Amino acid sequence: MGIPRGRRAIAVAVAALLATVAVVVIVHRVLAPAEVSTVARGAYPAAAQPAARVIGRLPVAPLIVDGRLRVYAAHRQVYADQPVDGRYRTSPFWSYRRWPAELNGVVASGSVVVSRWSDGQLVALDAATGRVRWKTDGPEPTESGAAVRRTGAATVWDPRGLHLTELPDGRTVVVVSGDVQARGVELSGGRELWRVDLPGSCRSDVGTTASGQLIGLDNCAGPAAVEFRDAATGAVRERWRPPGGSDELVVTPLGCRTSRSDCSALRTTGPGDAGGRGWLVGTGEPVAAPALDPAGAVVVGEQAVVVLDGVAVGRSARTGTELWRSADLGAARVLAAQPGRVHLLTEANDLVTLDPVTGVQLSRFSLNVGRDGTGWAPGAVAAAGGYVAVERLREPVDPDGDDNRYYLTAEAVILAAT
Repeated sequence: MGIPRGRRAIAVAVAALLATVAVVVIVHRVLAPAEVSTVARGAYPAAAQPAARVIGRLPVAPLIVDGRLRVYAAHRQVYADQPVDGRYRTSPFWSYRRWPAELNGVVASGSVVVSRWSDGQLVALDAATGRVRWKTDGPEPTESGAAVRRTGAATVWDPRGLHLTELPDGRTVVVVSGDVQARGVELSGGRELWRVDLPGSCRSDVGTTASGQLIGLDNCAGPAAVEFRDAATGAVRERWRPPGGSDELVVTPLGCRTSRSDCSALRTTGPGDAGGRGWLVGTGEPVAAPALDPAGAVVVGEQAVVVLDGVAVGRSARTGTELWRSADLGAARVLAAQPGRVHLLTEANDLVTLDPVTGVQLSRFSLNVGRDGTGWAPGAVAAAGGYVAVERLREPVDPDGDDNRYYLTAEAVILAAT
């Protein structure tokens, strides 16, 4: 005997319904927004004090955090490894992943790591454990149009629209901006301090000052102007144009503690400028600093350092008085700077580190690891906590080439302690 036709139809309908439910459940589990936090199982490592040398090579760009960890960016993940002076990348110490949002930028201060995502969400992680300290919504990031290469250097070394600054009362503020809005959030607990509407893509934020201000460039109405916004309240305190400056401006922050955050100076350039003009920034109107005018000049504390005709020269950034010069470096160039150190790269890819106050050489060694050699060109660079990390590019550099052509090796980043 067969199953009656009516019952058979019911059974087919039930089976189809169950199959549909199963598919819906599977699709939901796969595609639904989710986050996965894998916290640290071991103790927070001690800060390392390695000798001045090449430490090793890495496939991705490290953000040195608290002198103890290296934090990296992936497409939908921020993660850390340790020890900070390890020769190679190791298994994650902790990891935080979101779906379907994409990681847009990472900054860190002390033991707090702040990540920004394509949906605008800010997530602060505890560096010691990887646990989420706070989450808050922010403006969606501006579409930069720039290709994100495999090292992730742009995400951890130069995140646009994501900055830190310290207020006079000691609080640290995360300033995050998009095309149409900017917000200030306290680093310690994620409390929003302010939010302001912005006019759109005719205005952009370029960094923060060491005196607690957000630096913006406004091209919306009339000649370009530099805008200084109070990071505690969101109010614009100063709108400024370089005397005799062009109606078009490019503003580059200088003397930053990390990336474009907590900067002590800036350079303005316009059509017809040979290198630009340097300015010290504080609580009032920027002050001209001719020692920072030459292209390639950097400022470290109160000192400006530049290489002119093969000679490294240190000057007072405020007065221009020459403090020292070093003529034994050959055809060197200023590579990067950080508090207490200025780093130069010679024609032979030796890394030379000088004291910016005295010009005394602190270390010098070849940026070579294994059998890679020194036949490469420097790409993106980061300097913090006594370390220097450099992308190594294949010569001749092809900016339009794919990653295999663009980078020297699969482990393209060389890390050194200075």
